[in-house]
Amino acid sequence: MMAYFSLAAIAALVYLGLKIFRNYLFRSPLDNIPGPPPASLWTGHFPQLLDRKAWKFTAHTAATYGPVSLLKGLFGRRFLLIHDPLALHAVAIKEQEFYTKSVTPSNDLKLFLGPGVLTTVGAQHRRQRKLLNPVFSVSHLRNMTHIFYNVAHKMRSALATRVPKDGSGKVLDVNDWMARTTLEMLGQAGLGYSFDNFEEDSIDPYGESIKMFFPIAKFGFIVEQLSWVCSDAALMWLLRLVPSENMRRMLKIVDTMREHSQRIIDEKKAALEKGNDALEHAVGEGKDIMSICLKANMAAEEKEKMTDEEILAQTSTFILAGMDTTSNALSRILHLLAQNPSVQEKLRAEILEAQGGAGSDANAAIPYDDLNKLPYLDAVCRETLRIYAPVVLAGRLAAKDMVLPLATPVRGRDGKMMNELVVADGTGVLLHYQGSNSTLELWGDDAHEWKPERWLAPFPQALEEARIPGVYSNLMTFSGGARSCIGFKFSQLEMKIVLATLLSIFAFELSDKEITWNSAAVMYPTMGEESMKSEMLLRVKAL
Repeated sequence: MMAYFSLAAIAALVYLGLKIFRNYLFRSPLDNIPGPPPASLWTGHFPQLLDRKAWKFTAHTAATYGPVSLLKGLFGRRFLLIHDPLALHAVAIKEQEFYTKSVTPSNDLKLFLGPGVLTTVGAQHRRQRKLLNPVFSVSHLRNMTHIFYNVAHKMRSALATRVPKDGSGKVLDVNDWMARTTLEMLGQAGLGYSFDNFEEDSIDPYGESIKMFFPIAKFGFIVEQLSWVCSDAALMWLLRLVPSENMRRMLKIVDTMREHSQRIIDEKKAALEKGNDALEHAVGEGKDIMSICLKANMAAEEKEKMTDEEILAQTSTFILAGMDTTSNALSRILHLLAQNPSVQEKLRAEILEAQGGAGSDANAAIPYDDLNKLPYLDAVCRETLRIYAPVVLAGRLAAKDMVLPLATPVRGRDGKMMNELVVADGTGVLLHYQGSNSTLELWGDDAHEWKPERWLAPFPQALEEARIPGVYSNLMTFSGGARSCIGFKFSQLEMKIVLATLLSIFAFELSDKEITWNSAAVMYPTMGEESMKSEMLLRVKAL
C-alpha cells in the first residue's frame, strides 16, 4: 500500500513539474519569433509589463521587432504582442470566439465587478449587448446632450469660483475635476443619479473608488490560478485574509462600488414603480441608461432578461469603464493643449465661433450635430486618442490550436519569412492598440508626433488599404468586433462638450511641476515619477 502511495506521489510531482516547467522543456514554433530578452528566467517579461512605464516597453518592442513579437510570462509561458492589422482582425473579429478574455474559470475583473458586459463571454455577453445597444445609439445620445451640458456648466461655474478673475490663474488638479465631471455625467445620463454638486473640494467616495481601481488592481494572475480550485465566493473570502495593504485597499474599493451600485439600483426601481411622471422629474429624466435598461429588462422574454447580479455588475462596469478612460483622456488633451498654446488658441477660436462669436453667451450650448461637425475639435480628440490611447493593451487567450494570419510577413530567428503563425491552445495574445495607432508604415514618418492637422487631410493610402479592424477612425483605441467599446460615442460626446465648455472661458498652462503618465489598465497621470497619486496640476486662467 505504501508503495502505491509513493508511486502516486511521484506521479503527481512529475505531472506538476511538467505542468510548471513544460515551457522550458519543450520547444514551440513560436520560439522562432523574435522578441526582447526576458527580465527573468522565472517571471519573464512580467516585471516590464506590470511596471508603471510598461507603455514605453511595449512601444520599444513594437518599434524594434515589428508587428509581432514573442514575450514570456511566468515559468516561460509564451505571449504574442501583436499590432499586425490582419492578426488583429483575426483575434478581434473573425476568430474572436476562440480568443477569449480568459480560459480560466474567473479573473480579477469578473471577481471584483461581477458578470457585466466587460467580463462576460459567449451567449451571456451577446444577450447583455443586445439589451444595452439601443441606449448608446446616436438618436438616444442626441436627446441626452442637454444633460451633459448641464453638468459641464455646473462644473465650469464651480471652477470659476476657484480661479482669480484678474487673469493671474491658479494651479489646480485638473485630473480631479475631469474625474468629477465624467462621474457626474455618467451618473446622470447613465444611472439617473447625481454624485456631485461641485460645491465641495473633494470627489464622491464612489468616484474616488473608481479612480483608484485600475492603479491598484494588480492581482489578476493570483485570481486566475486560484479560480481553478475556488468559487468566486471562496476567492473573495481568501483574498480578505491576505495581509497586504494594497489588497485591503482593493477590497475596500470593491465594497464601496457594490454598496453604491446597489443603492442606485434600489432607488431606480422604486422610481420605476411610481410611473413615468416620477421618472421625468428625477435625475436623468427617465432617459438615463439604467432606467431604460431596467424597463427593457422588465419587458424582455424570460430567457433574455438580466439577473439582479448582472444588473449590479453593469452599474459598476459602466461607471468604471467610462469614468477613468474618458476623464484621463480629457486630462491628456488639456495637458497637450497646455504644451501647445497655438493649438489651444486655434481650437478656442473654432469653439467661440460655433457659440456665436466673441461676446456671445458663454452658456450657449452647441447643438449635437453642429458640435460633431467642428473639424478641429474632432481632430484634436482623434489625434489624442490615436497616439495616447487610454487603454494600451488588451489580453486574449487562445482557447484551441489556431493559425494566425499576418498582413506583413515576419522574419524568424532562423531567417525564414513567416506569413502565418501556429498559436497553440492556451497561448496568450496581447493586442497592442497603441502599436497599431502609431505604426510608421501606416501613419507615415510623423506617426509618433501629436499633429491634429493630420485629420484635416486625406489618410495615407497604406492606412486605407490596411483595413484596421477598429470601430473608430482607423484606430484600435476602442477595439473592434463584438467586444469593442459599447460606449465610445458616449465618451466622444462627453469629451467634446467638456472641452467646448471649458475652453470658451479658461486657458490652460503648464505649472512648474512635471507631469508623468503611467501604465495601468488605463493610463493615468501623476505629478512626477515618485508619486502614486493620480493627479495632474495645471495653471487655469480666466479669459
